[in-house]
Amino acid sequence: MANKFHRAFGVYGIIESQNQLVVIKKNGGPYINRFDLPGGSLEDGESLEKAILREIQEETGLTASTIVQLGITSFKYPWDYKKWHYNQHICVFYEIKSTSGQLHDKVPQFRGQDSLGSLFVPLDQLTLNNSSPLVLKAKQYIQNNKRFDPNDTSMSEWKVLSEPIF
Repeated sequence: MANKFHRAFGVYGIIESQNQLVVIKKNGGPYINRFDLPGGSLEDGESLEKAILREIQEETGLTASTIVQLGITSFKYPWDYKKWHYNQHICVFYEIKSTSGQLHDKVPQFRGQDSLGSLFVPLDQLTLNNSSPLVLKAKQYIQNNKRFDPNDTSMSEWKVLSEPIF
């Protein structure tokens, strides 16, 4: 089983205001063409905290100033990538309690950038048809009186979208 799973690791931020969530327009990986949370992989030797601050700024234009680590979970689903047939995405979630700056609809593109920009989306518009499982975990967190559920999520199916929903 271990040889079948690709493992990805990253940090992700939940930025919520007035029953809306900041999402990015994903431009890569298994969540391409969907809404995703701002965040991503660590750079060589980077701390978790530095990584989430950097990723928030790069993918949204916002500067996060108050963050709280909520917990860790993973998402497992079928996805053909290189030699693997499944993905296990291990995620550290943060609540971003305060930010400064302005949300950017478009963000600078560079090698490794997988965000086309960001926007606020009402929670009731975020579904499995248009969002990553990370977004749905964030929605659950907000709707569950800000209690984080660390249980892993396993999905028997995952559809990579060929056309953007945004």
